[in-house]
Amino acid sequence: MSGIGAAAVAEARRWLGTPYVHQASTRGAGCDCLGLLRGVWRELYGKEPETVPPYTLDWDEPSGEEVLWRAARQHLVACAPGEAVEPGQVLLFRMRAGAVAKHLGIVAAAGRRPSFIHSYSGHGVVESPLSEPWARRVVARFSFPERGA
Repeated sequence: MSGIGAAAVAEARRWLGTPYVHQASTRGAGCDCLGLLRGVWRELYGKEPETVPPYTLDWDEPSGEEVLWRAARQHLVACAPGEAVEPGQVLLFRMRAGAVAKHLGIVAAAGRRPSFIHSYSGHGVVESPLSEPWARRVVARFSFPERGA
C-alpha cells in the first residue's frame, strides 16, 4: 500500500459512524459519499481542488451525464483495468444498469477479505465487505495523486 493510500484509509476510518447527510462533509456531524471523499481529500492535501456545486439525490440521472466520473478523472489518477485493487483506492459505483455512476467508496482492505468505507442513506459512514453484489457495480477505480504531484 502506498503512503498516500495508507493515509487515505486511516483518515476514512476516522469518519466511521458519521451520520449520512446529503451534500454535507463534516466528520462526526454528517456527510454523504462525496462528502467523505472531500473530507479525506482535505486531510491529505488541504484545500479542495474545486467548489462542489449543489447536487440532487438523483445526480444527473435525467440528463445521463457522468458528472461524478468526469470529476474523478480530473482530480484523481485512473487505475488500469487489470491493476490490483489496493487500500486507499477510490471506487466509483453504478448502482443500476443504465444509470449514471453516483456512489463512491475508499478501499480499506484488499485480498481475501476486501472491504471499503463509504457513506450511504440509512447507514452513515461504514466499512462494508466488498462483496460480489458491490464489486460488480464498480465501474472505475482511482488512486489519490501523490502529494506535490
